Amino acid sequence: MRPAAASAPRYRETVQLLACEGERLIAVLAEPNGPANGDLGVVIVVGGPQYRAGSHRQFVHLARTLATAGTPTLRFDVRGMGDSTGAQRSFEQLTADTGAAIGALLSAQPQLKRVALWGLCDGASAALLYLHERADPCVSALCLLNPWVRSASSLARTHVKHYYRQRLMQREFWGKLVSGRVAGAALRSLWGNLKAARAQPPAAGQAGDLGQAAAADYQTRMAQAWQRFSGPLLLVLSGQDYTAREFTEFVAASPAWRGALSKANVQRHDMPQADHTFSAQADARQLDQAVLTWLARCTPT
Repeated sequence: MRPAAASAPRYRETVQLLACEGERLIAVLAEPNGPANGDLGVVIVVGGPQYRAGSHRQFVHLARTLATAGTPTLRFDVRGMGDSTGAQRSFEQLTADTGAAIGALLSAQPQLKRVALWGLCDGASAALLYLHERADPCVSALCLLNPWVRSASSLARTHVKHYYRQRLMQREFWGKLVSGRVAGAALRSLWGNLKAARAQPPAAGQAGDLGQAAAADYQTRMAQAWQRFSGPLLLVLSGQDYTAREFTEFVAASPAWRGALSKANVQRHDMPQADHTFSAQADARQLDQAVLTWLARCTPT
């Protein structure tokens, strides 16, 4: 009996070398083994400190899943990370890197006319900051997961609402307090968080006030990019993640973000049991399906 022939892979991967302000970036392009689905490709924007594989190879699996479904997907190391050259930089300084990745994808796949940026945590923030700085017409869609908007006040509000409030409802806590087993440092921490939580996000540089772009804090610049972006935007939030909770708390309190989540182009997908990186297999599969369904809606038939 002849052995069964191995099925051909439904995607292929090639290494791409990208030039970025005198440095060399390493990228991996996952392409469908066949015609692409329309003219839309995906660039996975990696924040830091992180490299192109992602936690538990998350970006590898995502890129291959999207390519198998017909969407070319590029993941890459920014300068100073992974196999790319140059000095390490923060997520606020990835505009040139992201632009180089977009250009490389469009060059490698000439049939593509549009790009969706996919980013997790500060990668999501970097995607918005890229659009704030460049307003790139090639970027027609955004997929943002648990965006990073951390500040002292937003972290304090998150801790007070989602940690200390829960602790204050526990009999065990009050028993320790009465018995003296709750240390003074813990009480001082609670008081410090309560004070910090009352601080309001800065009102300067609100959405529409684009003249203050250079002076605005990074959260406000993210808000400005979000508010003026009119393409499809998928927001994915993990229920078991302080970064996601901090984002919703910050957006609710900041004038620059007013109405952002209710814009007509925004689709929100909540995953109550997921952690920050969707590490459970069931959550990873659900996330893949949500992204695939959303991308199908972004691609006219």
